[in-house]
Amino acid sequence: MRRSLRRAAAATVAGLAGLSLAACAPGGDGGGAANTSCTNEITKPDATRVTMWAWYPAVEQMVDEFNAQHDDVQICWTNAGQGADEYGKFSTALEAGTGAPDVIQLESEILPTYTILDGLADLAPYGAGDLEDQFPAGAWSDVSDGDAVHAIPVDGGPVGMLYRADIFEKYGVEPPTTWDEFARAAQDLRDAGYDGYITNYATNGGAFNYALFAQAGWAPFDYDSSRPAEIGIDVDTPQARHVLSYWEDLIDRGLVSSDDAFTSDYNTSLVDGTYAVYIAAAWGPGYLEGLSDADSGAEWKAAPLPQWDPANPVQVNQGGSALAVTSQATDPEAAATVATELFDDEETWKIGVEDAGLFPLWNLALDADWFVDRRYPFFGGQQVNRDVFLDAAAQYPGFTFSPFQVYAYDRQTMALYDMVEGPATAADALATIQDSLVRYAEQQGFTVR
Repeated sequence: MRRSLRRAAAATVAGLAGLSLAACAPGGDGGGAANTSCTNEITKPDATRVTMWAWYPAVEQMVDEFNAQHDDVQICWTNAGQGADEYGKFSTALEAGTGAPDVIQLESEILPTYTILDGLADLAPYGAGDLEDQFPAGAWSDVSDGDAVHAIPVDGGPVGMLYRADIFEKYGVEPPTTWDEFARAAQDLRDAGYDGYITNYATNGGAFNYALFAQAGWAPFDYDSSRPAEIGIDVDTPQARHVLSYWEDLIDRGLVSSDDAFTSDYNTSLVDGTYAVYIAAAWGPGYLEGLSDADSGAEWKAAPLPQWDPANPVQVNQGGSALAVTSQATDPEAAATVATELFDDEETWKIGVEDAGLFPLWNLALDADWFVDRRYPFFGGQQVNRDVFLDAAAQYPGFTFSPFQVYAYDRQTMALYDMVEGPATAADALATIQDSLVRYAEQQGFTVR
């Protein structure tokens, strides 16, 4: 049974078509094996060398900062690619029993896939459990099960609403604070003559759609890595039907578009006024700014994510990553030092925020004046962390993903596409996702509760 489940998880990752856009863009091409030469310069050759795969922008500066501060451990960094590229190489190395790095950057949602492959070391024996108070509760929940610690949180994607203040002002519409107001604002903008869409609903937005569903209380999976052969699957719930029917209605009324996310056309629509709102994670401001023309005249502002019940606000997360120690680490204790200490100082986090556009999940950075009070020129000097993302990160409760998350995203994308482009309804789409995931899990040897 265990072997069957591990084989299923390996196949899932090997066929990876890409996860959500993470909190940062990919860097260079990098290498493909842990024993490749270091991209960075090792200044203390007699120290224990820890190999690391990571794609963060400006990661080499962060590595240099760590290596300068440590005499006994040095990071040998390689960019093995982002998402599918890195995960495919890692899965191949696990299957071969060799070739994995000591430390690897993984998106938090993919961690269960690798725990079931026995690909990650438990960091609790190396003191990681004592670090829990250094991170927001939801972020810690995403990387741990009971006493086991599978990775150390690095950056996150608490979700907010970025909107074109100039468009809302031009058409005399107030920016929404609830989803009911959002739907009314969509119609009011159209009635006032705006010929774009209030926003886009991307059927291929795996983590994006999970976040929208989760805000209404959706919890599709009950999974614990200590019981890897069992999983609860409850996708087709009243909460999910409510959220998906809401978006289906706005699409059917022509108020929301349904373009695939992160295509060239989508990127153009983000910045040319086709969309008045961008529902975005905390890495979204950097992504948006990178696409925008400084002379376009667009005026962007950030606001909290609209709520279903403003009296009981719920915050969600999209994307983010963590540092894990692999089961092939030559010196797990030294590797754990890298995973736990690479991002535990303010100088490194200033590089991460200012040069890489990361949103930190380390409380000392989240509480630092330089981060809390940071003004963003692209948003007219607005303190977007203070106004939006800090509260969203602090209130995010965590989320349980499946050990076959890539497959789950793929089934969701197909079903939602059928809803938008074909005769299927929101109810049909959710029933299809539920049935396909239960069937897949049972075929792979899971006991579905």
